Amino acid sequence: MLDKRLTACAELVGGEGIVCDVGTDHAYLAAELITSGKCSKVIASDVKEGPLASAKATVEKYGIADKVELILSDGLKNVSLDGVSDIVIAGMGGETIAAIIGGIEKLPYSVVRFILQPMTKPELLRKELYKLGFTITEERTVEESGKLYVIMLVDARSGFEGWLTETESIYGFFDGESGRQYRQNESERLSKIAVSLEKAGKQSDATHYEALAYRMKNGTGVEEIDDVIAYLNSLYPFNLQEKWDNSGYLVESRGTEVSKILLTLDITNEAVMEADLKGAELIISHHPVIFDARKRLLRTDPVYKLVQSGIGAVCMHTNLDIAYGGTNGVILGKLKSAFGISAAPEPFEEIGSENNLGWIVTLDEPADAETFGKKIKEIFGCEYIRMSGRSKNQLSKIAFCSGSGGSMIGLAMAKGCDALITGDVKHDVWIDANNHNFALYDCGHFHTENIVLTELRRVLEEKFPQLDVEIAESSVDPCVYI
Repeated sequence: MLDKRLTACAELVGGEGIVCDVGTDHAYLAAELITSGKCSKVIASDVKEGPLASAKATVEKYGIADKVELILSDGLKNVSLDGVSDIVIAGMGGETIAAIIGGIEKLPYSVVRFILQPMTKPELLRKELYKLGFTITEERTVEESGKLYVIMLVDARSGFEGWLTETESIYGFFDGESGRQYRQNESERLSKIAVSLEKAGKQSDATHYEALAYRMKNGTGVEEIDDVIAYLNSLYPFNLQEKWDNSGYLVESRGTEVSKILLTLDITNEAVMEADLKGAELIISHHPVIFDARKRLLRTDPVYKLVQSGIGAVCMHTNLDIAYGGTNGVILGKLKSAFGISAAPEPFEEIGSENNLGWIVTLDEPADAETFGKKIKEIFGCEYIRMSGRSKNQLSKIAFCSGSGGSMIGLAMAKGCDALITGDVKHDVWIDANNHNFALYDCGHFHTENIVLTELRRVLEEKFPQLDVEIAESSVDPCVYI
């Protein structure tokens, strides 16, 4: 009666109480569970009348209409879970399954387990399940018609919130040969994506997918923290930081090895919590978590939480800004890609030893101020940008500096630039820009710097593909706009 997918789901049903089959379609699973004696009652629900009509025909055919309750319901909205011990959701996308489970207001204590069979995006489902406080206790694969299907057994009584990294969410919770074949398939799939991204010129993303493919095939590994820091120092020398800066290994990890690294613009309390929940031993940030001297360490201070959790913190600030492939180097690459700039860039503020803060580029084709502004808004992913209101000129020569570079407007004008891109622009600088009919763009401190995290992930994964390197979900704009 059942195909291999539903047979595997039926095998995982405990049968202590009522079974709820969500999205029942023809009620084949319900019929199998009743006729085999595995359970005495099944609730079979579906969002559409057509499948329920087919389900009714099935239960009447097998003479089990008194043991199968058919309910028209979008997910579990119209289903009472009292007395239900097993919830089976099979044949839907991972996003849909996650939404159904996330929509349960209160889970009765009788519910012991979920049996889930996502048709797509199992990695998304895994991640959402853990955020909802569930634990995947077993995973199986079933091959049918040349396709490998995933079946998950989920503990409904875990209750502990956990965050999976992207690597973990793809890797899954398999044992033995079943997991080996699944991960081999995933490795091949991710490698193909990496090739496509490389052909499209998206090297950072290509490196990331190739590293994911490596970890699917070989698993994750460890590296000495000192070796990771030494490698970063070779790319972005810490001794080149400004005298007022405080970059470096600011908070030591409890251990000397690292397997998971969280990347973030700022080490906030949310970032430390995320690192702790994901099991990261090290956070690498742009802004220093220790900057001004502290005479007291409060429990609400991220430094306190880092020490308490045993998580290390490496901060790369001005040394990352001035490095060729650092923060401003990333902006340079994005502008060249977006505007097709062919001319070699010029240093903006030269600070010696072939290092400089920001760059000056010349557009191949001049652009008006508003059109240019809309384009860089897309590049930085800003909700909005601020621009000077008087510039009506065509723009050709553009200076930029990440972070807070408004004070460099005089240098930009002295170097013959038509515009300056930066963040955190003060009122008096806007006045100067308008007085000189100069195009000034404030794309925000966060947005002009957070984009460097993708490059940091690339260089780390290229050197250490065995490490689980994650850009923090909590690295978001600290402001909301109303």
